[in-house]
Amino acid sequence: MITAVHDPLASVRAEFGSADGYLAACTVGLPMDATRHAVAADLAGRPDIASYSRAVEQSRAHFASLVGVAPERVAIGSQTSVQVALLAAALPAGSTVLVPEHEFSSLVLPFVHAGRGIRVRTAPLSRLADAITSSTTLVAFSLVQSACGHVADVDAICTAAAAVGARTVCDATQAVGWMPVDAGRFDALLCHAYKWLCCPRGVAFMSVSADYARTLAPVQAGWYAGDDPWTSCYGGDADLAACARRFDVSPAWQAFVGAEPALRTFAQADIAAVHAHATGLASRLRRALELEQPDIPTAIVTWVDPGGDDLARLQAAGITASGRNGRARVAFHVFNDETDVDRAVAALRG
Repeated sequence: MITAVHDPLASVRAEFGSADGYLAACTVGLPMDATRHAVAADLAGRPDIASYSRAVEQSRAHFASLVGVAPERVAIGSQTSVQVALLAAALPAGSTVLVPEHEFSSLVLPFVHAGRGIRVRTAPLSRLADAITSSTTLVAFSLVQSACGHVADVDAICTAAAAVGARTVCDATQAVGWMPVDAGRFDALLCHAYKWLCCPRGVAFMSVSADYARTLAPVQAGWYAGDDPWTSCYGGDADLAACARRFDVSPAWQAFVGAEPALRTFAQADIAAVHAHATGLASRLRRALELEQPDIPTAIVTWVDPGGDDLARLQAAGITASGRNGRARVAFHVFNDETDVDRAVAALRG
């Protein structure tokens, strides 16, 4: 008797159309069929404010579930840099912020341009924990680096930061969706959902601890930050929400309409299985190309390609890939399989 093999990711894969040769989830995720249908249905009908509000709150809850916190800890936004700017505005004058070298600029520039004598220091990601000193006020880093795909040593960074009382801010944009993420490890966690969570661009989230939230000023407060947004539309007397919703910005409605089914799918998925699948494909490509395996498995594979020759070979073979910081870059997600690896290898060796 032949026993059927259970595929824990089959229901997630079924949400995507053809993904042949698409190795660019680290640039922008593929939209799910449910997202396409939801946005099309909304545009074909009449605007429904109540439905938009439900999509926003359901999206908040799905993301909270994905990163292991209560929805009350999560603020919605549209761009990571805007949320980082809120954190930068709360830093005391003369603070020192530590970031990895070659960190994505959306996580760095708001601190660089915050003024008030705030200083930004850099260190290699592999030695970031060692660079944390008693003068460090805040450590800001991506859980997975955009340019190279390396995964940060969270244990070492958080332990070193706690030892000196430094805040930790983690950008998980390149992580949530393919690897388990625990937002409770950090004072704040940021995520723009248009990459690995396959949402429309314009849907971002910030999880913030209760202790950290008390130090932040809602400098971007608008009507949606009110305790009751629909009675907070006029004047300056509105009571702001007592939870992280006080840091909300007015949502891009159609983007959240499309985001909700995608976030629901990932919140219900076996993320450990997604992690094993994606990193397994990445490891297979590294072996074929004789690239060094990273200390911490990652779904992103990069290698030195200063002239863009390898990227051009991939693109000529119909493979969607990217180049960042002088490196060719490919990514493997739930919608990829071994044929994508073999196709990339053939293109590069050909």
